[in-house]
Amino acid sequence: MFSVIHDRDGYPIYLPDDLTAFVATGGELGAWVATDGKAIIGHVALHPRSWVGVMGVARNALGCGEDEIAVVARLAVAPSARRLGVGRALLRHATLDGVRLGRRPVLDVAAHYDAAIRLYERGRLRQSRLS
Repeated sequence: MFSVIHDRDGYPIYLPDDLTAFVATGGELGAWVATDGKAIIGHVALHPRSWVGVMGVARNALGCGEDEIAVVARLAVAPSARRLGVGRALLRHATLDGVRLGRRPVLDVAAHYDAAIRLYERGRLRQSRLS
């Protein structure tokens, strides 16, 4: 799945030789996949931290310590499964689990991934309408 996404979207920027190590770093708070019954069509992980720049922005914006943050990462959906709610479901699951762990979920996405940002913004708008 990741090689198809990489070829189409350029994500991840560097396609690692060991995809298992990429999606299961060993330090994640959780990781989930979506399947169509035959193959994996989506993935998301929840990490306790990201690179120092992301963590600094998150700490300042939220006014909390790093140990109170959960970083939603590695969200990917196979092109054939997009616009079916798979990404939304994975994102919701990861964020709810972050809250369950007593952390504040944040998204870490590069500015050039427009489709991912649109997905996140649609979710944020829906969430703010529910509050």
